[in-house]
Amino acid sequence: MASVTLYNMEGNEVGTVELSDAVFGAPINEHLVHLAVVRQLANKRQGTQKAKTRSEVSGGGRKPWRQKGTGHARQGSTRAPQWTGGGVVFAPVPRDYEMKINKKERRAALRSALTSKVQDNKLVVVDNLALAEVKTKEMQRVLNNLNAEKALVITADVDRNVVLSARNIQGVETATPGTMNVYDVMKHKTIVVTKDAAASIEEVYA
Repeated sequence: MASVTLYNMEGNEVGTVELSDAVFGAPINEHLVHLAVVRQLANKRQGTQKAKTRSEVSGGGRKPWRQKGTGHARQGSTRAPQWTGGGVVFAPVPRDYEMKINKKERRAALRSALTSKVQDNKLVVVDNLALAEVKTKEMQRVLNNLNAEKALVITADVDRNVVLSARNIQGVETATPGTMNVYDVMKHKTIVVTKDAAASIEEVYA
């Protein structure tokens, strides 16, 4: 069991918390982390890009000049790619970029990502994260107290005050144990997780 310092919202140490090695001390598999990140970025692509090939561009129905005797290079259509207004060579068409990896691989990748944050001392456990009202300044103050820069804030359940207070802070995002993913964990500099959320993560991903 990894022992991590437990902080309060003022940034003071209030004790320690034991984190499960099954989740926060798992073997780091960089290949699975890479696959999980590539999969998520690929699946976010809309795949709606489209350009017209020479067969789809309007016009160009007649041969611009005869084949021989003009001194020009032979041309069959004014909608060939080398002409202004012509079609695009190997034009992109709508496609599905979806990638799939196994559920066990996704879970193992997330465990690897969380473990790497623990080893780099970039995972901050806070005993409680409760804001009386929606106030960005208060949320920023809490993050400053915790020395949490560009943080992913993970709470056990969706906390409206926390979500709305954090959404205007650049580089800061919120999540729950059920919505967190490898890409978000890796792209944020610091992971701020409540004690209850850490326990939930251990239940879900152990």
